[in-house]
Amino acid sequence: MAIVRQITPFLWFDNQAEEAARFYSSLFAQSGVGGDVRYNQEAANVSGRPKGSVMTVPFRLAGQGFVALNGGPAFHFTPAISFFIACDTEHEMDNLWRNLSAGGSVLMPFQKYPFSEKFGWLQDKYGLSWQLNLASRTQKITPFLLFVGEQNSKAEEAMKLYTSVFKGSQIVRVERFAQKEQGDEGTVKHGVFSLGGQDFMAMDSNLAHNFTFNEAVSFLVNCESQEEVDYYWKRLSPGGDEKAQQCGWLKDRYGVSWQIVPSILQNMLQDKDPNKVARVTEAFLKMKKFDIAALKKAYEG
Repeated sequence: MAIVRQITPFLWFDNQAEEAARFYSSLFAQSGVGGDVRYNQEAANVSGRPKGSVMTVPFRLAGQGFVALNGGPAFHFTPAISFFIACDTEHEMDNLWRNLSAGGSVLMPFQKYPFSEKFGWLQDKYGLSWQLNLASRTQKITPFLLFVGEQNSKAEEAMKLYTSVFKGSQIVRVERFAQKEQGDEGTVKHGVFSLGGQDFMAMDSNLAHNFTFNEAVSFLVNCESQEEVDYYWKRLSPGGDEKAQQCGWLKDRYGVSWQIVPSILQNMLQDKDPNKVARVTEAFLKMKKFDIAALKKAYEG
């Protein structure tokens, strides 16, 4: 199997995808907004979104790819998945905190902690969660998975699964809760793992939280072949929610959502021939796991 070069965070907004993409990209260097994909009649019929309105917007933040979706009010962001920002200077950190916290809420105050000279955790005006830390890292923005409720104590198990699935991966570091700390002894206090060269973070929490993982943040895995689509689907879907398996989406055994998508699909959906786009859309809306041969057949008519 080829190494996945990028796993793309996919953010589900009600109808603020364009606005959010522009806002976030204004805050970071090496950032920008790409060309959007719009709802055609077939997708509009299923989603209830207006035909011709923006469906997805790709954007980059500090070199990290993201996709924003206008999907309606079905899902809302929770702190179960946040994005950890490594700040080089206090000036940079202060600016990011000021902009990201405006209109949002504070989850952990912006101050000094035993583990950091300066740290803060917030939800921005769209509800998306960010952690800001004064410490340089090669990867500026890192997805952070918080395992709570029924998923508490499963962070290490999840890291082992994910690093076994994605080639070129490893668990980089695991710090565990000690006795009498605010967490179950031996569970993950802070974990770092790398999937195909991309860093992720994870943590267990035994505190009472009224949230968990949901589809508001998913991870899109770009696949170059049907073999790759089959491989990732087979390895990530067991034990997950079968009802969540549709249009390339799956929910794994921990409740984390993934999209296993052939990279050719994006090109098909951006074709200038509306008839081709309509046929492809109609085909993939009926699929659970994507079938590249069937997509190509629909595209070619």
